[in-house]
Amino acid sequence: MKKQNEVSRRLFLRNGLEAAGVWMALPWVIPSLAKGRNSPNERIGIGCIGVGRMGLSNLRNILRFEDVQVVAVCDVDARRADYARQVIVQHYGKNSRAGGAGSCAVYRDFRELIADPHVDAVQICTPDHWHALPVVAAAKAGKDIYVEKPLSLTLQEGRIISDTVRRYGVILQVGSQQRSDERFRRACELVRNGRVGTLHTIKIGMGADQATDVRPPMPVPAHLDYDMWLGPAPWMPYTEQRVHPQNSYDRPGWLRIHDYCLGMITGWGSHHLDIAQWAMDTEHTGPVEIAGRGVFPHDGLWDVPTSYHVEYTYANGVKVFAGDHSYYREGVLLEGSSGWIHVLRGAMDANPKLLLTSRLKAGEIRLYRSADHARNFLDCIRSRRPPAAPAEVAHRSCSVCILGDIAMRLGQTLKWDPTQERFSNSESANRMLSRSMRSPWKL
Repeated sequence: MKKQNEVSRRLFLRNGLEAAGVWMALPWVIPSLAKGRNSPNERIGIGCIGVGRMGLSNLRNILRFEDVQVVAVCDVDARRADYARQVIVQHYGKNSRAGGAGSCAVYRDFRELIADPHVDAVQICTPDHWHALPVVAAAKAGKDIYVEKPLSLTLQEGRIISDTVRRYGVILQVGSQQRSDERFRRACELVRNGRVGTLHTIKIGMGADQATDVRPPMPVPAHLDYDMWLGPAPWMPYTEQRVHPQNSYDRPGWLRIHDYCLGMITGWGSHHLDIAQWAMDTEHTGPVEIAGRGVFPHDGLWDVPTSYHVEYTYANGVKVFAGDHSYYREGVLLEGSSGWIHVLRGAMDANPKLLLTSRLKAGEIRLYRSADHARNFLDCIRSRRPPAAPAEVAHRSCSVCILGDIAMRLGQTLKWDPTQERFSNSESANRMLSRSMRSPWKL
């Protein structure tokens, strides 16, 4: 944890720079002056924003490490925030670590957690429509960031996030943990080094969502700040299946509502389409043409597609097909002129089978190695080295998903300029690259 004099010095320097009007022009101030992380013995103070289904899982994951301490949690659901605090207090009490039981602050507003001087880095595990605002706020405050995938709800948000992270010099790791899975890395390395010949086709299979009926409005639970939960999204009446279950941490309804999430095209596409980009060496660009079709519910609360298929064409000639399991089996199939590799969590197959035991030679391409996604984030906080899934790479992978959603909704073939990040043949599609935010929220 930071010593008080280090905190005061950083705040003094920041306030002075802001008063002089030069803070935003000097992003290198944060990593060079802040955080005192050159000492391997100093704990990193973590604040967790969002402690629901994924947030609680990621919280427990980060508690594994001796060189961090979770010092604050924030959630608009007071019951979830209090339960997370209990988990933290019990953990540190049992492990008898410095600053243990009773040292965890609880907030309802993410801005207060970000302003906490004991917080060095944040974990953001909020609904998708609530990623951009806390990420940008944390970056501007000099806090390093772990954010769940997908990086953003809209392409414009993703561009702002990536640019802000770069400008302020903070570390951002997106929760695309397949980048820290040896099988996925090895599959991409083999493809990059020509083991399947010339790569020409990638087929991606993912899950699909379901529809539901109309759900009547319900009273807002007393422990839920529903207006804050909606945040920048349009106002809609509360019903439990719009938000999250009140008596469990089961899969929440917001994952199936377009105001808050794009459905499985980002839910799983942020993982598998990211691997496709990694295998093709297109991590800093994107497709040039997109065609998609989806089956959307005609009525009811949930409105993301229940079936979908998207075809992407890249400038290198590779075709990427992404669809639900009625089209393709789960995982990523990488097809080349002399073989194929299929990879998914926990398994990898290939033809010819010799590919599975193929070894890289001296001088061949070796990709970023990370054996543990959370550990990689923490190590990069200390070293200031880019993490396994940094902001710009995450933005480009998320963009592929968003482009697929737009193509499905318009039902037309779209021409995309990945440099300008604009469509060349549809102003209707360009208008879908951003969304207005409900007042008073803005980026």
